[in-house]
Amino acid sequence: MEFQDVVRRRRMVREFTDEPVPDESVRRIMRNALRGPSAGYSQGQAFLVLRGEETAGFYESVGQLWAADTVKTAPVVVLAFAVKDAYLDRYAEDHWPVPFWYVDTGMAVLLILQTVVDEGLGAVYFGIGEDDFDEVRARFGVPANHVPIGAIAIGHGAEETVSAGASPRTRKRRPFEDAVHFGRW
Repeated sequence: MEFQDVVRRRRMVREFTDEPVPDESVRRIMRNALRGPSAGYSQGQAFLVLRGEETAGFYESVGQLWAADTVKTAPVVVLAFAVKDAYLDRYAEDHWPVPFWYVDTGMAVLLILQTVVDEGLGAVYFGIGEDDFDEVRARFGVPANHVPIGAIAIGHGAEETVSAGASPRTRKRRPFEDAVHFGRW
């Protein structure tokens, strides 16, 4: 698939079929996630890939699901973690005014979402409530210094168009000229 097609087709899919996701697709998606930018090559991202009963355990661990219940049918859930400690030594060498552990992890998540499209699959990113961090860590043995920034449900989309009630149906995309400025504001 051409890159411009990937960008245009990328959307949040909120309902999935029960068709499994091939292991090679999952591995390609995750390999691409590791190719994202990393400030000072700190590489402060980590991911937990869940399938089958593991996904049910994840949903049991979160008190508030920041997504529609239909995402629970996705056969794969990837939890994305930011690891601040990986950056602290690099920050001591070069003062950076931005918490790149979140920026870099967000870029890795975008690579996951784009690779999902390239694989002919669908995905939705959703947040994890801070009150659920410890439960998620405890259930899956995640180190305490790994901050869950969100989850990506991945599968074969059951919808051909944007979901009913999804933000793109209720809000318009900002005009290019309102968001992009050349030379000066």
